Amino acid sequence: QVQLVESGGGLVQPGGSLRLSCVASGGTFSRSIMGWFRQAPGKQRAFVAAINWSTGIADYRDFVRDRFTMSSDTAKTTVYLQMNSLKPEDTAVYFCAAGAGDHRDSRAYDVWGQGTQVTVSS
Repeated sequence: QVQLVESGGGLVQPGGSLRLSCVASGGTFSRSIMGWFRQAPGKQRAFVAAINWSTGIADYRDFVRDRFTMSSDTAKTTVYLQMNSLKPEDTAVYFCAAGAGDHRDSRAYDVWGQGTQVTVSS
């Protein structure tokens, strides 16, 4: 069974940067897409970015486009989310997910990591 483990979260000041990592194991390539979602207190889980394993092409939520970059390393079965120019509203638990289908829809993903906390505050 595919398992995902996120890391790299933490506390940063506004304008700072973080790089999140998600290591997949147990049959990673049985899923065609990898995604990042985030969930803040009192809010629904929201799409952030996704990437296709085979093409390396990424797509982003408009709010984070030009600030965040998602990339993949198939040899390491790892995906990354480089987050720059972080804002307080980026504060959330960030989840890595694997699946297939509409990459902006959380229902397309059937494997989820436990999440990593990102806090942007002074």
